[in-house]
Amino acid sequence: MTESSSRPQPGFASDNMAGVSPAILDALGAANAGAMLSYGGDALSARVEARLSALFERDVAALLVSTGTAANALSLATLTPPWGAVLCHADSHIENDECGAPEFFTAGAKLVHVAGDHARIDPEALAETALRNRGDVHGVQPACVSITQTTELGTVYSLEHTRAIGAACRAAGLSLHMDGSRFANALVALDASPAEMTWKAGVDILSFGATKNGAMGVEAVILFDPARAGELAFRRKRGGHLTSKMRFLAAQMDAYLTDDLWLANARQANAMAARLAKGLAALEGVEMMGPVEANMMFARLPQPMIDGLLARGYKLYVDRWGARVVRLVTSFATTAEDVDALLEAARGSA
Repeated sequence: MTESSSRPQPGFASDNMAGVSPAILDALGAANAGAMLSYGGDALSARVEARLSALFERDVAALLVSTGTAANALSLATLTPPWGAVLCHADSHIENDECGAPEFFTAGAKLVHVAGDHARIDPEALAETALRNRGDVHGVQPACVSITQTTELGTVYSLEHTRAIGAACRAAGLSLHMDGSRFANALVALDASPAEMTWKAGVDILSFGATKNGAMGVEAVILFDPARAGELAFRRKRGGHLTSKMRFLAAQMDAYLTDDLWLANARQANAMAARLAKGLAALEGVEMMGPVEANMMFARLPQPMIDGLLARGYKLYVDRWGARVVRLVTSFATTAEDVDALLEAARGSA
């Protein structure tokens, strides 16, 4: 094995492989000094909620948790009774990557698929599905809709698309949840405001992700109707996700929002994805599998190229989405040199 092949390579399998933004590490160190009230009674937690209210242009309730699974599952449990149905896309994260957590936290609600291209729910299909089993005691009752922004296929819901889904939800009397683990990447791709992409489009509750975009481990469940926060607070505690030393979650989120670090990180990730996609598309034998709208892409590569990249130490998800299909994800820590090195390795392995 050569020196270059034995050296660890930058992670392109997931943005979870990246480290932590230095400013967030500094904030954790600062929060470690002295004593603060526990369980969210600290000044940092209050400041984060105030900052998020300002960011979203209205008073919100923001409850911090340490994982995206907790954010999604607790959000859906707040919106859905055990006999309810969560309407979602078959390629959604809650369907494929939560190990049944939504069903567990809702005490048995069912995930029901709604069709749509590129992992995005089609509003007309949603309107039809929302009527299914309505009032029939033999079937689960549609209770809410969940959309993933950015989607699991790397696509982004446009503002118009989200508004159409929000309108369909209102017409059917359903709540709307947004799984925003890559919320920042979608936001900068759309050049929109947080308010435009959420409550102004009909979103009732948001899983506001930070971990994939530079934090160590924090997400915020944001309720645009603060009156619903009481139930969610009890569910968070009962579900084991009320952190005692909450100041360390709040410190991460506070630093994440300071000086628009979250937006700068997302812009870097998206820019590196565009650079990588352009380079891959120019390589012989590479087939791009769909649009690249944020920081994730899928490409079918020649097998020798896959083997060569793996031999050089690149960690990749292969074949999960089809034969020789590789998922590639960039992060805030991805550099132009990282992208160019991968492209050169791919070119040399073909």
